[in-house]
Order: sequence, then structure tokens, then C-alpha cells
Amino acid sequence: MEVDVNAATTYCYTGGKPFEAGRRTVVFVHGVLNDHSVWVLQSRHFAHHGWNVLAPDLPGHCRSRGEPPRTVEEAAEFIVALLDAAGVRQAALVGHSFGSLAAMEAAARAPDRITHLAMVGTAYPMKVSAALLDASLNDPMKAIEMDNVFSHSTLAPPPSALGPGTWIYGASRALKRRVLASNTKVNLFHRGFTACDTYRGGEAAMAKVQCPVLFVLGKRDSMTPPKAAQALQASARDGRTVLVDGGHQMMAEAPDEVLFALKGFLG
Repeated sequence: MEVDVNAATTYCYTGGKPFEAGRRTVVFVHGVLNDHSVWVLQSRHFAHHGWNVLAPDLPGHCRSRGEPPRTVEEAAEFIVALLDAAGVRQAALVGHSFGSLAAMEAAARAPDRITHLAMVGTAYPMKVSAALLDASLNDPMKAIEMDNVFSHSTLAPPPSALGPGTWIYGASRALKRRVLASNTKVNLFHRGFTACDTYRGGEAAMAKVQCPVLFVLGKRDSMTPPKAAQALQASARDGRTVLVDGGHQMMAEAPDEVLFALKGFLG
């Protein structure tokens, strides 16, 4: 599905079902150097169980046009504008990593429009190491290898994910390379990491969030370890936490656990 957002074409995956603005809606927001496909297992389930699904490629990523977000705040503005463009009055937001911060900021800016907020693999502050920031700017291929090491706790997913024998590390590397190559004008890796590293509005944003909040955290997450979410957890008015047995890319490493957590939260 394509939607015109801020005068630019935005691609949204709908989980294989037609989008109907009148139904309850869940929006899945990806992280740095990812696209809508990281949510394919979870988004398809909701789409086939009575929900509208909007899983966009963020602006300037893959099939979406427009200027890639420079900050978490710009990404949040895009999310609200996407709801407007799609004719969605209220929605649940599910965000991963950078996308979790953007979803939180959107929920703070439009509290009457967000019914639920799920933050997957989140942290605040979401600091990025100097070595990884430098590599993302000057040697993106090296940075992809570094990021993959820190983002995964296993080489292959369980059978319920992408199938027995799938090389999850290689699949993630191929995705990141494809996303990076999709924009020849902007280094999406360095821009996204810089946005994570410089975001300072987390606790203030969470204090404005009115809806229930779910933290889905990976027990073996080296990028955003569970303890790194404590500041946001303490600021949430109605927060709950689920720990899953996976690393940072837990949507692929622990797909059933992530899905069950989201189902239990969204009802």
C-alpha cells in the first residue's frame, strides 16, 4: 500500500490484507537500517486476526520517498502524519530500537490518538559507541558486521521463524546492505545512529504518554540491555515489561515470544 505523506510516497506493508480505515489499527515502526520486513511475522498475524496493519518503510528507506528523519522527533512527526494521511483516528504503536523512541515521542505528541505503545528493544539514553558511530560514517560495511555481532544472540532462528537452518545473521546483513544501498544521497546508517545517540527527550516524552506501555526486552540484548530501559520504565504511568529469550533483533530470534507479548498487550 502506498500513502502520500508530507508530499512524498510512503510504502506501508499491510500484512497481506486490504487496509480498511474503520478497523482498529496497529502501526509497526522499524529501527536503523531496517525496513518493514523485520515485522513480517508479527504484522501478518495481526492483519489476519482483525487488525489493520501499517508497517511503513521510513522516509528515504527502500520503497519510501522523502527525507530520512534526522532526529527521533522528526520520525515521530512522520508517524502522526502517516495516521492523518491514512485516515486513521486512533492506533496502537509498536516500535523497535530507534523506532521505539519515535513511537514514544509520537504518543507524547498525540496522546489522544495512541491507544497502546509497545517498545521493543528499547533504551534511554540510546547511546551508540564512538567506534560504531565512526564506522557507520567512514566504513559502513564494517559497521554492518559490528552491528550484526551486537544485535544477535544466535546464528539461526527457531523453526517457527524463518524455517529450520535459516542463517539469521546472514539475512540481517543482507537486509542492512540493501537498505543502505536504497538511498544514494544519505548515509542512512550514520544518520539513524546519530539520531539515537543525540536524543535527549525520553523521560519528558514518557511523562506525557497517556496510554498503557509495554516494554519487550531481550534477555541477551547487547545493544539495548534490559537495564538500559529503567529510566523509561520509571517514567511510564501504566507500564509493564516482558523479557524474551533473544538479542536485539528479537522479532526474528524470538518471534513467538514477541508475538505473544504483543497479543497479550493489545488484546
